[in-house]
Amino acid sequence: MRSRSGLADYLEQNRESWTKSNAEYTDERAPVAWAREEIAWGMCKVPESEVQMLPELEGKEVVELGCGTAYFGAWLKRAGARRVVGVDITPAQLATARRMNEQFELGMEFVEANAEETGLPDASFDLAVSEYGASIWCDPDKWIPEAARLLRPGGELVFLRNATLAVLCWTDDEKVSETLQRPQRDLRRIDWEDDGTTEFQMGHSDWVKVLRGNGFEILDLAELYASEDTGQHAYYPFDPEWARKWPWEEIWRARKTA
Repeated sequence: MRSRSGLADYLEQNRESWTKSNAEYTDERAPVAWAREEIAWGMCKVPESEVQMLPELEGKEVVELGCGTAYFGAWLKRAGARRVVGVDITPAQLATARRMNEQFELGMEFVEANAEETGLPDASFDLAVSEYGASIWCDPDKWIPEAARLLRPGGELVFLRNATLAVLCWTDDEKVSETLQRPQRDLRRIDWEDDGTTEFQMGHSDWVKVLRGNGFEILDLAELYASEDTGQHAYYPFDPEWARKWPWEEIWRARKTA
């Protein structure tokens, strides 16, 4: 179903939610996130130096799909990427990203577009990334083919999502249990009643199929746990005690084969 804007219903609803989140949290938090020197992944804040899931960044052209306020892209630019283009559907998030870009003078580019259909040229990037962007808020059958289209042969896709086990243990009010709360069979689209948002979460075999089906070879998969120093998130549901025992997040790394 499409809304008056022409967007699918879930994209419109997610954009409304992120507009609200920007007003309540992400805009205020952006300067701190942009100022971070070391690349850190997700709520578990696992350093890239520990997991080593990114390719060499020096001189690369990068697209971030669902960039939000673009702090992750800023880290990549600072780490050596020659060009970073952030794509996001939420004007409020992009306004924050542009303001931060002016403040930090990183020379990034931003495009207001659906990450499932960016409008950017074919084969124009060496690396596509998503850290809680398109990776959970967009339909994998749409954004994975778009990532493949944007990448040059040999280019890589690296994305972070919630670990499947964590998704299976989420309760209906987005807390996490030590027991399974939903079946893995047919796991795909989750429509949250409390805030009207939609996430796309699949099991590993389904991710393997969609990646291989779009010309990717899988290079690595890292499961992320909280450390003893990891604290609560200021805005989003996160249980560090649970995440010290089971993976809360995971990073996928794949290469376009042709």
